[in-house]
Order: sequence, then structure tokens, then C-alpha cells
Amino acid sequence: MQNILSPFPLQGSPAEDTGTDHERQAAFPTMTPDPAFRYSLVIPAYNEESRILPLLESIGTFDGELIVVCDGTDRTAEIVKKTAARRTDLAIRCLEFDHRLGKGGGVRAGLSAARAPLVGYFDADGSTGIGEMLRLFSSLGSADGAIGSRWVPGSNLTVRQGWMRRVESRGFNLIMRILYGLPYHDTQCGAKVFRKKAIDTVLPILIAEGFEFDVELLWRLRCAGYRIIEVPIEWQNKGDSRVKKRDMIGMLSGLIRIRLHRGRA
Repeated sequence: MQNILSPFPLQGSPAEDTGTDHERQAAFPTMTPDPAFRYSLVIPAYNEESRILPLLESIGTFDGELIVVCDGTDRTAEIVKKTAARRTDLAIRCLEFDHRLGKGGGVRAGLSAARAPLVGYFDADGSTGIGEMLRLFSSLGSADGAIGSRWVPGSNLTVRQGWMRRVESRGFNLIMRILYGLPYHDTQCGAKVFRKKAIDTVLPILIAEGFEFDVELLWRLRCAGYRIIEVPIEWQNKGDSRVKKRDMIGMLSGLIRIRLHRGRA
């Protein structure tokens, strides 16, 4: 499969809500589907120079494109581009930004640039392997999305989080259920796949830029009538979490803002 090096120059800072669907679409234009790709997987990679190479090297074959979104200040983009030039057996795209997008902004940029009919995203830390992502794709069936869950029967947590992180995760899930009425046990696992046509429907109205993005995305899809299933997943805690205490506070305030104002949808 042809290797692709494609920095994706986007104008304007996604860290600021532009306020209208038209302007948000201009900032993250969706791509025309490419039948050469079966899957598109987005990897948000903010300052991931120590972890992105092991992740990419762990991928033997993949029938699709890997879109790595680099919006940090370290050598992540350089490593991705060198790996793409060397690994001609993989289709790797590097989307490089000179400003911080946030987790949500990075995933939105990657999903907008995706060209396959089936799309998804997973974390750069390798907590979920490529095999599990392919299993999520195969689990779609007639559903519009499949999300990996660490908290449903059948999941396999080979390395667990610390007890405090688990308490925080369960508390966040309870608040999310109260605010949004979502039935999912685990909205924050960084392994999710969708049909591109469903994603393209809600991308223009998404406003979350931080780690609250996952909840807003699932909520928008559910409100639009799409069916999302929860799939048990094999997952391992890699440590060095990018979610800090201040991010938890930001997630909660962002979710309350979106829920109260419905993001001008």
C-alpha cells in the first residue's frame, strides 16, 4: 500500500469555538472517501516522542491508513515522518500543527481527514493494540459504532489502573450518566470505531476540545439516532496518563457547559 506523508494545514485555532457549523466545517473539512482504504485509524499524539515509535513498530500489517495528529513541541512529528518513509508497507499520514489542539481537537482533525468508510481512534500509549482495534471493526455488524469497554463482562485488563484512578473513572461515569443519560459503562477508553457517514453527520456540531470529547461524540451520535455498541476489550495500563487532576475538572465543566447549552446544535 502506498505510503502517504501528508501534513494537513488547517487555518485557525480549534482551541476556540468558532460558533457556527459553517466555520467549524471550514476548520476541519471532511475528506472524500477513498475506496483504496478499508479503515482509517486516528492516533492523537501530543508530545509522544517516547511512545509513538513502539506503537507504530508494533503494527505488522494494517488494511488502512494511520493518521497521527502531532500538535506538541517535541520530536513526535519527526519520528512519525521518518517511520512513514521507512515503513512503506503501512500508509502513515502525519498531520502536524504548531499549536495545541487538545485531545478532542486532535481527534476531530484526524477524523475529518480520514478517507475510509470505517474510522476510529486509539491512544498513542499502546494500551490498546491494533488487534483489538481490528476486532472492534469486526464487531460493528449493523451498528454505527463500537466502543471498547474495560467495565463490561469479558474485558481483560492485563495491567490495571491504580485504585484511585479506578475510583475517579467510576465517579466520572456516574456523573456522565446523570448529565447525559448515556447507558455506556466506559466512555473514556481510548478505543472507538465508527462508520464514517455517522461521524460526518455530527462533526460540524462538535465543540469539545479536551478529554470530554468522547462523551460529547457519543451523545451527539445517540441524539442523531445512531446505534453504538459496547464491546469488552483487552487493555493494559501504561502509566504516565495524560489525564491530570486539572483535566478532570476541565472535563466536568466542559460537559456541564455542553449539556446546558447543547453546543448550539
